[in-house]
Amino acid sequence: MAARRGLHSPGKLIAARMTTNFRLLGITHFAILAAVPLLAVALAVVQCRLLPGKRHLRFALGILLLADSAWWYAYLISLGQPLFPGQLPLELCDITLLLVALELLTLNLLLFDLAYYWALAGTSMALLTPNLWEHFPSLATVQFFAAHGLVVAATLYLVWSRLARPRPGSVWRALLAVNIFAAIVGTFDAIFKTDYMYLRTKPENMSLLTYLGPWPWYIASGEVVAFVLFLLLYLPFWRRQHN
Repeated sequence: MAARRGLHSPGKLIAARMTTNFRLLGITHFAILAAVPLLAVALAVVQCRLLPGKRHLRFALGILLLADSAWWYAYLISLGQPLFPGQLPLELCDITLLLVALELLTLNLLLFDLAYYWALAGTSMALLTPNLWEHFPSLATVQFFAAHGLVVAATLYLVWSRLARPRPGSVWRALLAVNIFAAIVGTFDAIFKTDYMYLRTKPENMSLLTYLGPWPWYIASGEVVAFVLFLLLYLPFWRRQHN
């Protein structure tokens, strides 16, 4: 699962690639990773104890996610950066952000069947192995972690506050949907020579894809990994249904 490379890679914003000072799994990274579930717990506690049955909190989160994405594209435009073809919202994390935001606003069951897996197996992977192209804390890197962290925290909040849960058969629906999306994005990549979802080349930074073989085998290996992760994510709900 890839980070929002089309949205955040300054390799597509500036002529020369910049190195980053961000240390993978360093103190700052661990602090960011720890903050995500802690935020989700805090949100769930507020929802369950202070706002039971109320929709104000999830509405605010949904609007915040949409506003964050809209602000980023407005910022790119203000810099005079062309959005087409390299800055479009065609990463899986981009679509996941939209799905989570819409789920917060609507509590639609089908949306959550997709958003739950894509956020916790995909966006969380981007948080674990971020593909950063600028020094931290630049505006782009802070926005990267804020957007991805909010997506994961909001998904956990929905589950932990019992507002949403994946349904039986959701693993297959999520897997089918991600393959359909990848086929569309892969076609776009082939035509316009972009690399959304890392379907043409692997990221240069260390990530799970590093260990999944060369192109195109890492794509097939990624299918297997995604299926296993989706199954593990559904396991707690399967056990409850069969107890």
